[in-house]
Amino acid sequence: MADFKYEIVEHIGILSESAKGWTKELNKISWNGGEPKYDIRDWAPEHEKMGKGVTLSEDEMLKLKELL
Repeated sequence: MADFKYEIVEHIGILSESAKGWTKELNKISWNGGEPKYDIRDWAPEHEKMGKGVTLSEDEMLKLKELL
């Protein structure tokens, strides 16, 4: 598996928390130094591990907001 880098540029909020302490969060994340994108995924406490998630561009996030 290839290495990748990420930086949480903006923590927007927590959507839920599991019994094990993992949180489902909405953040803006820069992946591999790229332009930050909206990201929804599960995170372990202290953000040391992450689960699978979905990453959305600004346009996709606006469209999602419109659909909701």
